[in-house]
Amino acid sequence: MSRVLQGIIQGIGFLGAGAIIIRAAEQKVQGLTSAANIWATAGIGIVAGLGPEATAVLATVIVLIILAVIRRILPSSVRPNGAQEGQSPY
Repeated sequence: MSRVLQGIIQGIGFLGAGAIIIRAAEQKVQGLTSAANIWATAGIGIVAGLGPEATAVLATVIVLIILAVIRRILPSSVRPNGAQEGQSPY
């Protein structure tokens, strides 16, 4: 079991690091929220795989609430491509 968890954590760390982009010319770091989402999703998947489904559902709801709150709190200058609230940045 510990080897499986070790492999998941290593893989997710690699994916999360790949999601973070540093733009040297603009001196900006992007992708931190995406990397955190990857970690949260992996954690929820591990919990769901270990058995306690109620904990996985509760964690999913908490993560979705946090993401909704962050979207409203962050100023548009920090959002990707300067997207306004309610607009998709892509």
